[in-house]
Amino acid sequence: MQWLITIAVVLTALALVAIKLYRFAKELGRIDSAEGSKTSCHGCPGSSKNQSDLGIAIKPLVQLGDKTKQGIVAIVFLNTSIWSLGLSQEIRPPNYDESKASNYTLVSVLSGPDGKRIESKDQWPAQRRYLVELFATEEYGFAPKDPVSIRTEVFDDAPAVLGGELQANIRRRQIAVYLEREGRSVRVDLALWSPKDRSNAPCFLGLNFRGNQSTCDDPKIKLTSSWCDNRNPGVQNNKATESSRANQSERWPIAQIVAEGFAVATAHYSDIDPDYDDGFENGVHGLFPEHRIDETNPSRWGSIAAWAWGLSRLADVLEKLDGIDPQGLMVVGHSRLGKTALWAGANDPRFQLVVSNNSGCGGAALSKRVYGESVARINTSFPHWFNRNFRKYNDREETMAFDQHQLIAAIAPRSVYIASASNDKWADPLGELLSGYHASEAFAMLGLKGLEAKELPAVQTPIGQGSIGYHLRQGEHDMLLYDWQQFMAFAKRQGL
Repeated sequence: MQWLITIAVVLTALALVAIKLYRFAKELGRIDSAEGSKTSCHGCPGSSKNQSDLGIAIKPLVQLGDKTKQGIVAIVFLNTSIWSLGLSQEIRPPNYDESKASNYTLVSVLSGPDGKRIESKDQWPAQRRYLVELFATEEYGFAPKDPVSIRTEVFDDAPAVLGGELQANIRRRQIAVYLEREGRSVRVDLALWSPKDRSNAPCFLGLNFRGNQSTCDDPKIKLTSSWCDNRNPGVQNNKATESSRANQSERWPIAQIVAEGFAVATAHYSDIDPDYDDGFENGVHGLFPEHRIDETNPSRWGSIAAWAWGLSRLADVLEKLDGIDPQGLMVVGHSRLGKTALWAGANDPRFQLVVSNNSGCGGAALSKRVYGESVARINTSFPHWFNRNFRKYNDREETMAFDQHQLIAAIAPRSVYIASASNDKWADPLGELLSGYHASEAFAMLGLKGLEAKELPAVQTPIGQGSIGYHLRQGEHDMLLYDWQQFMAFAKRQGL
């Protein structure tokens, strides 16, 4: 029955292609016959002088001969047919059956590139480099190594306003961070809150989804001018409006964080790289046009690697600021930005604590469990997040010679905290826990305590007294005050 459905989908797609091509050919003929005419249809759909009603840029084709046009039509038909066939292939439905998720084999985090197991902690630095390169090659992509110049402008330095009240004990700073290279520039606005009475505060750094103004009700926080998702409240035409202020403040309990002696810094992730498939032309990808990912360079950076690279550039700024402990930098992220935090932490040893909240597939969850979101689904829904090599594993996770536990291990000897939510089956809470458990072998070699549990704890019961912590919060896919309370308690246990 499934093959009959597939054939029907393919035939329908090809029929639609044929209709489009007929209209396309007719449009070309109309243009040829009207070549000398000055009239136009300004009221027609796509009535720009350079577009047909199909939304196809046709002006260049007018200059070409009939044979060239016919060749282009043939190429369009071939490519579109192949595309239609690709769309007709079904992605495996999500699995929520634990009995089907348990049949997998993992490579040890101590297994080197030659398959041999390392035996001493002196071998760990080389092993860690191998693991980071493995993930860059197969999943996230290599960021450019060329440096950028960083210029900063502090455009705000004053007491914070939170909950509608002036907070004299909280220092608020807003810093325009300009990343510049070869005449190109990207501006990232960094918002920072720190305890006024502490000269050297450890600092949590994380990206936000909706702009810095969404993190609190402070009217002085600059409204983001970067791309925003139209599905989010307070967004019109992909731009934030004033009504977006504080609409994700539950994820950023700034007053409580600062009250515990920590600083917290954030930037809008779209300042670094807008979160849509734009051909890697905008954001920091635009600083390195020669380093764009393509078919011949499938291991170059995707958006997650770009966001992670941007976090390191913000760390460049934070470690030089007064009131911030340069030895106390921590990176935190939720969902896709939890994946980003893990990759930033694996690459940048300045982050002493790496916090992954509900990061799921491509983050802390084991891909080989094939539970909840799968590699095929994430690559199809968000083709710009990872490099192209990662697509090899669409519905073929069993062929992967690596998995996310090795990413967690690559952060050692620094600390890692993994957080899940009880109702977030899509992110596979058990798979997130098991990554920490299987990564612990590396921490043990280094004389550190990892995560001993391989079964989910009760909700609201944090575990992990060593260098890896974990909790399962009651509720949905989110990052809330309870999560932050555990992050901070764990950070203090790590001496931060």
